[in-house]
Amino acid sequence: MVFSLGHVKIESTDYVERVRSLSNEEKKREDLSIMIEDIKKQLHIVNGAAIKPENFSLKKYDDIEEIHTMVMKKTNFSVSELDAIVSELGTMRDKDPE
Repeated sequence: MVFSLGHVKIESTDYVERVRSLSNEEKKREDLSIMIEDIKKQLHIVNGAAIKPENFSLKKYDDIEEIHTMVMKKTNFSVSELDAIVSELGTMRDKDPE
């Protein structure tokens, strides 16, 4: 099916795929933000501004999800564990945020 908007023609399947991909990307961005906030809360990070969700690329989604899963399973962390987790998150940050 083809829609015509003035001089622009849009094939419905292309439009639907673009909307789906945008929706999936927006959903992943929201999930990523929630995971980062959960991690900060679980680790009792005082200076949360240093770890902002918008500084992480969606390309790191799976890695952050893995850290999130591990962090949420524990209630207590040693100083060295905290340091390792925060350092790992630091290496995942984008130099040029999206």
